[in-house]
Amino acid sequence: MTRSQLSMWKTLFQQHLSPEPTLQGRLRTMVVRAILDGVLGPGTILPSSRKLAALLKISRNTVTLVYQHLADQAYIEVKPRSGYMVSANAAPKLEKEECVSNQQNAPNWDQRLPRKLWTLPNIRKPTNWQDYPYPFIYGQFDAALFPSREWRECVTQALRATAVRDWACDRIDQDDPQLIEQVQQRILPARGIWASKEEILITAGAQQANFILSEVLLGANTVLGLEEPGYPDVRNIFSSHGAVIKPLKLDADGIDLGNHFKGCDYVYVTPSHQCPTTIAMTQQRRFDLLEVATRNDFVIIEDDYDSELNFVSEPSRAIKSLDKDGRVIYVGSLSKTVAPGLRVGFMVADPALIREARASRRLMMRHPPTNNERALALFLSLGHHDMLIRRLTKAYDQRLALLGEAVRRYLPQWRFQAPNGGSALWLQAPKGTSVDRLAEVALEAGVVIEAGSIFFSKPKSAFAQRHARLGVASIPQTHIEDGIRLLADTHKRNLHL
Repeated sequence: MTRSQLSMWKTLFQQHLSPEPTLQGRLRTMVVRAILDGVLGPGTILPSSRKLAALLKISRNTVTLVYQHLADQAYIEVKPRSGYMVSANAAPKLEKEECVSNQQNAPNWDQRLPRKLWTLPNIRKPTNWQDYPYPFIYGQFDAALFPSREWRECVTQALRATAVRDWACDRIDQDDPQLIEQVQQRILPARGIWASKEEILITAGAQQANFILSEVLLGANTVLGLEEPGYPDVRNIFSSHGAVIKPLKLDADGIDLGNHFKGCDYVYVTPSHQCPTTIAMTQQRRFDLLEVATRNDFVIIEDDYDSELNFVSEPSRAIKSLDKDGRVIYVGSLSKTVAPGLRVGFMVADPALIREARASRRLMMRHPPTNNERALALFLSLGHHDMLIRRLTKAYDQRLALLGEAVRRYLPQWRFQAPNGGSALWLQAPKGTSVDRLAEVALEAGVVIEAGSIFFSKPKSAFAQRHARLGVASIPQTHIEDGIRLLADTHKRNLHL
C-alpha cells in the first residue's frame, strides 16, 4: 500500500466526527461511511491490521475486531494472500441519469400550497446555539444536568430480548401500556388528576397534541381564545386550520375573567407558568375560570407545561383536577424535564375525544416510537424522573436568582417579576427599545436572547417590541452575569435599538 493511500486513511480518521464513545465504534463508523460514500470502492484493499493500527496509533486488537465485525456484516471480505478488501456488494449501485429541467412544465407550487405554512412566524433562535457562550434561550437543556447513566440504564433494559419482543411490534394506534400506567399512577396524581387508561393518549410532544386537537375539534369559524401574549405555535396551528383567534388579556392572577369570552368555543391557557410571562394562575382564578367555562359553554385546553418546576411552594392543582364535567382537555409534556429531543407528551380528556384523537394520530404516524416510550416508562418507574426534577428545580432556582440580580445590576431600567418556578424571565425593556433588533446585534457578541414580540398578536407594535424572554435551562451558571453585562453593554452602545 502506497504512502498516499496510508495518508488517506489517517486523514479520514482525523476528519471523521462521530458520537461513538469508543475508538472501535469510531473506526467502524468511519469505514462504513467511506464505503457508502464511494471513497472506498468495491475491491479496495484495506491496510493490514498492523499497519492501520500503527498509522492511527490505536490498538491492533481494535482494528482486528472492527475488520471482523465488518466482514460479518458483508461490508468487507477476505481476499486470499491479500487480506481484507471492500465487498463488491457493500454499497448500492447508483446510476446517474441526466435530468433536464423544463420549467414550462413544472407544477405551480404557489398555487398547490395554499396555506404557506413555512411563512408562519416562529420563535427565532440559531440552530447552532450551543456554539454561543451565552445562550439565554428557552426550551433547551443543559447536558451537564441530564442523568446520562440512569437513562442509559433504562435504554439498556428496554433492549433486553423480552422487552424488544414487547415493544418492537406495530401497535397500530396503541401506546406502550407501561408508559400509560406510569403517566396514570405517577405523573397525573402529582397534579391532582385521576384518569382511566381510556382517557390518556401519548403524543410526540405537546406540539402534536395541539395539532391533533386542531384536527379533530375545529369546524368553520371555530373561535379559540388565546392568552395575550401567548404561545405562538398554538396561534399558528389553530389559525392554519381555520380557527378565529381571540386574544384574551392577562392580569397578575392569570387570564382576565372580564367579558372577553363571548363567542369562544375553546380557551387555551398555560396556568402553571404562563407562556411567556411566567405568571402562575392563582387557585381561585382556576376555580373561577372553570365556572365561567361552564356558564359560557366553552372547553378549556390546559397546557400544564413546567408545572413540576416550582420553587416557592407546592404547585396549584391543575384545572383538570377541578373538572367534574369533562370540560377540560389536559396537555402535558416531559420535554422540559427529561429532554426536548425525546418528544414525549400526553393528552388527558373524555374517552370520546381520546378515541377520536387516537384515530387522528394513527392517520398521522400510527403511534410514537415505542422504544422511547418503554425507556421512559422505566425511567419514571425507577424514580429517575423525580430525582431529575429535584436537580433541575434547584439548578433553575439558583440560575434565575443570579439572572435577576444581574438584570437589576446591569439593566436597571428593564422590568420583570421574579417567577415562582420554570426556567425563564419575562422582561420589559425601556420605551423606545426594539428587542428584535437588539437580539440581532447581541448575537454578534455571543449573547443569544429571545425577542418577545413573537408572543403578541401584533408583533410589530412598539409595546410588543419591548419584550424579551431569557431562559436559563441551557446556560452555565458561571456565564449568566457576564452574558447580561455584555447584553447591557450592547444596549448602551446601540441606544437607538
